[in-house]
Amino acid sequence: MPLSLRARFWRFVMRSAFKNRRMKVEQYHVQSAQGARWMKQMNKRLPVERFDIEGLPAAWIRPEGADEKKIVIHLHGGGYVTGYVDSHLMMCVPMAKTLQRKMLMPEYRLAPANPFPAALEDALKAYRWLLAQGTDPRDIVLSGDSAGGGLALATALALRDAGDPLPAALICVSPWADLTHKGKSHITNAKSETILRMDMLSTWALLYTDASNLTNPLVSPVYADLRGLPPLLIQVGRDEILLDDSITLAEKAKSAGVDVTLRIWDDMWHAWPVLGELIPESGMAFEEMKEFVDSLEKGYTRTE
Repeated sequence: MPLSLRARFWRFVMRSAFKNRRMKVEQYHVQSAQGARWMKQMNKRLPVERFDIEGLPAAWIRPEGADEKKIVIHLHGGGYVTGYVDSHLMMCVPMAKTLQRKMLMPEYRLAPANPFPAALEDALKAYRWLLAQGTDPRDIVLSGDSAGGGLALATALALRDAGDPLPAALICVSPWADLTHKGKSHITNAKSETILRMDMLSTWALLYTDASNLTNPLVSPVYADLRGLPPLLIQVGRDEILLDDSITLAEKAKSAGVDVTLRIWDDMWHAWPVLGELIPESGMAFEEMKEFVDSLEKGYTRTE
């Protein structure tokens, strides 16, 4: 369907705010923190409960009428160097409402102060804490956007390799899954990309880990053996430079026998659902997530 007028407007705003400005990491931190404070003010009435998981700041989102047993763990994006719970409430509150599940948002440690594997350790801590509370892993969906999507995959891989029970499903929105940036879409989509720049991603990757570690499967999941992972939904914009991360990931997952669904959204940019109710395309993405999760619970066999 044609891009909505609101999406056209916000694509212009996002391009002006991000891609057309060259900022240092410290400036991104300031901008992200300012945005987080704005979103917090805008969302004062939202069902968000702050708490602490053994020193790890976190938040619960508890939509009215949500199934108390069903939980989404969402790992926010931000290139591993920025992003907060508050910066992603605009996405996560309507997402939780649509899925009718409680959502746990851990505020994992960020690079460069806390490089790899700090973010992964925090994601594992949040997941294992849920299990220790008696949560059935079959009631958990692990999701993430951008770097958070790559981190969700890395978390599932680490859990699998450690022999931990895996979540019921994975949802990745525009995952940053290849920090070596080998995908051709970095070149072919350079002009259509709305937010990201190759030089920015390369800088952030080397703040997260050193160059010799970029092909570590827990850093770049496209290099992983994906066998044994739970069903996976990948949503990505056709116009973004990380398009090939998703395509390669889906191909490798399918070859490894993973039940994978790849949805490529025409005209959409990187991690558009972060804008939440500002654009109707976010709601459509959340509905697609719900259809995916509900189909798994009903025992449907997915062949895509």
